[in-house]
Amino acid sequence: DDGPLEDRLWSQLKSCFDPEIPVNIVDLGLIYSCELGEDDGETVARIKMTLTAPGCGMGQVLADDVKRKSEGIPEIDRAEVELVFDPPWNPEMMTEEARLHLGMF
Repeated sequence: DDGPLEDRLWSQLKSCFDPEIPVNIVDLGLIYSCELGEDDGETVARIKMTLTAPGCGMGQVLADDVKRKSEGIPEIDRAEVELVFDPPWNPEMMTEEARLHLGMF
């Protein structure tokens, strides 16, 4: 056990990258919410995420990666990943570190 489950889930999400941008999806601000809950005795991760652009062809690939990596944590029985586009993503949602990395200052 390497700390609280929620912290480990966020760490796992930081291993997911938008294929076109060399910054993880958490630092890009693409994860809008991440909640752990119980459903019929199963631990479920409910994740709402967005994309840098609604027409991004990689959306399902990224969502599948998030689901697979979340379900890779032994205590998580199921991950429900929902792609949402409200509010629309913008560069202000990125961490300062991500903006620095991409030279967006």
